[in-house]
Amino acid sequence: MAWRTLRKMSSGPLHSVVRTGQSILMLRSAEQRAPLALDLLSLGSRAALGISFLLSVSDRLGLYGNPGERGVSWGTFERFLGYAAKVNSFAPAWMIPFLGATATVLEFLFGVTLVLGLAVRWAAFGSAGLLLLFGSAMAISFGIKSPFDYSVFAAMCCALFLGFAGSTRWTVDSLL
Repeated sequence: MAWRTLRKMSSGPLHSVVRTGQSILMLRSAEQRAPLALDLLSLGSRAALGISFLLSVSDRLGLYGNPGERGVSWGTFERFLGYAAKVNSFAPAWMIPFLGATATVLEFLFGVTLVLGLAVRWAAFGSAGLLLLFGSAMAISFGIKSPFDYSVFAAMCCALFLGFAGSTRWTVDSLL
């Protein structure tokens, strides 16, 4: 490759060109790597949130085993409702089954849609709202440290990231 061509290439968007023997290695700028980074962060965030929701729902439906077994937090929906009553200690007792069932349905729906990449913005903002309500209830019932111990607000921020800046690459949405 002629030196003139090499100089012309290095003045374009690919700002750095390194010559190694006969081959040419073009280094990409940070601006060119940003879309790939956004795509990967979005995919990872969708997977982390979606799988977390689905694993939690699976546990409360008893798919991991019986209560008290290793790796089982609840094991039954009734035990989950007992936990929901503690988290929502300020709510009347008649409301707990509704809150528990609603949370379970929403976590399942958000989990599936985030993993598949279907209606990502809606699922992301819905997840952020659900996590905000959960974290707030934890803070009211157990103290402000509790939602931070379980990274509830960190997960909420991850959901907000997906809603505001998330990529639609590698989603069902991008295929439709």
